[in-house]
Amino acid sequence: LLAILLGFTLETVILKRETGETTLKAIRGALLRVVLVGFIGYLGPSLFGLGAAKLIETGRVLTVLWLAILLLVLLLFFIDRSLGMISVPFAILLLVLVTRSAHAWLEEVVVYGLTWLLLLDGVRVAFAHGAKADDAKSLHGRTHIHPRLWSLLWIAGTLVAVAIGGKWLILRS
Repeated sequence: LLAILLGFTLETVILKRETGETTLKAIRGALLRVVLVGFIGYLGPSLFGLGAAKLIETGRVLTVLWLAILLLVLLLFFIDRSLGMISVPFAILLLVLVTRSAHAWLEEVVVYGLTWLLLLDGVRVAFAHGAKADDAKSLHGRTHIHPRLWSLLWIAGTLVAVAIGGKWLILRS
């Protein structure tokens, strides 16, 4: 999403089942924009979770569901032949069913679950991939900043998102 907002032409998104990585193809451009996209990619789930937590805190639970549906539909236009060809439409279908035929309490359970999943999965991925992540190596090649520092920045960013988002979610409960 950031790549598109920064004016990049995005050819495809590949969701990798084995590693849980998302590969963006054809990201080229000015160094700062490329570094920003490479860095923010690992913070993406945590940032989306943080945004969802803020919406929940302000009482906009249903908005989180509709935004998730909208973003998944947009993702559908960019995914390549991968696990995403099955999982993304399935996720859209499930979220639409929840918004259309579920009681308010079930909508809240789904939204809280989705939000915690996004917040915590960002931390999991940052720890699991660490300095060995392809993005850390790529960013090191472009900036000469050691991959471990990129990893530490991702871990710190995801933990801060969990702390802030968790506070919003717990205070709302």
